[in-house]
Amino acid sequence: MDSIMAYAIPFFFLTIGIELLVGYFNKKKYYNFNDAITNLNIGIGSQTIGLVTKLVMLGAYSLIYKHFALFSIPLDNVYIVTGLWIATLIVFDGIYYWAHRFGHEWNVMWGAHIVHHQSEEFNLSVALRQSWFHSFFSFWMFLPLALIVPTEILAGVTGFVTLFQYWIHTEAINKMPRWFEFIFNTPSHHRVHHATNPQYIDKNYAAVFIIWDRLFGTFEPEVEKPKYGITVGHTSLDPVYANMHYYKEMALGAKKEKGFWKKFTLMFKGPAYLGGLIQDYYTSQPKKQAAPVNLNMRIYVLIQFIALAVGLVLYILEFENLSIFYKVAGLSMIIFTIQSCGYILENRTKLFPLEIIRLILAAVLLNALYYEWYQVWFVLTLVLSLSIGVFSTFWFIYENYIKRKDTVKVSNN
Repeated sequence: MDSIMAYAIPFFFLTIGIELLVGYFNKKKYYNFNDAITNLNIGIGSQTIGLVTKLVMLGAYSLIYKHFALFSIPLDNVYIVTGLWIATLIVFDGIYYWAHRFGHEWNVMWGAHIVHHQSEEFNLSVALRQSWFHSFFSFWMFLPLALIVPTEILAGVTGFVTLFQYWIHTEAINKMPRWFEFIFNTPSHHRVHHATNPQYIDKNYAAVFIIWDRLFGTFEPEVEKPKYGITVGHTSLDPVYANMHYYKEMALGAKKEKGFWKKFTLMFKGPAYLGGLIQDYYTSQPKKQAAPVNLNMRIYVLIQFIALAVGLVLYILEFENLSIFYKVAGLSMIIFTIQSCGYILENRTKLFPLEIIRLILAAVLLNALYYEWYQVWFVLTLVLSLSIGVFSTFWFIYENYIKRKDTVKVSNN
């Protein structure tokens, strides 16, 4: 499934480009640069960390199926496999409904899922803004399927459900045919789910079949124009902070609870309860936008993102062949890169030296990898990486130290 996601990445960028063109011709602005890059960087982090977490989750599932499956299902019969695949999809989607609902109703799971809802835009890049840890909190709910469903079927269904949810993150599609809207999740239904309008909060949890929301009383049609984002607390462009900040807030809430049991059960209470506990914390930190960076630095971040996206595809495709050292080093460098891009977009100048360190480390790590593992490509990699690295370093230093220093001198004069 990881290789499928690697090949899907160009498709994601193509469809995002189409959505941009649709917005241009319709005179609608679907994208904000800082938000879109942050969404995509968080998605890159999710895919990278997912390479590790999926090994653990699928390993646990496979172990249960191997030793505790109630019976063996022949996978060479196309009719049996097709029927089982459809049945698994329906059951999986029902479990997903509850996993997603708990992701909104339990603080411990909302802390992982909240990152997907932080964007105040709604477009295809938001679909890729996936949690780094939510599946790790919820995968236990799907383990009973291992008593019947082979791992191969489960992996295929999981991939389908994941990809299905991509296209529903858009404002470019208004409504689907009525019969489709009644049965399936659609962009209209999912816009409601991402909205902060009071009547829309905690509605439309479905992945594929909106029937689950109709059945369990959480369905809400789109009537009023949705306002996106979360109700309190977050404006950071730092992907690491975006994934972790809620647990800091939970810790603050736990300090205010008396007794171990109340502190423990805070994990299973809702965000509204936690918000009441730490209302003073939220009101003391009003939302504020990051100081804008100039066009040249936005272009710089875009180029670093493109290089990172190419690196991610290669990293996914070669992950199983890499040594433990290069798996960990590659994951660390990817996280370092997306976090540094966040610092740049937030104009956090005190942390800018980290970007220069990152550029040096990236060149050293990449060339060490190719020298040891892919020598036939080493010379080309050396030339390209050094050229891009030196160019990026001088560009970054010029924009943020030489040019900025000259600007300060002129303003003082």
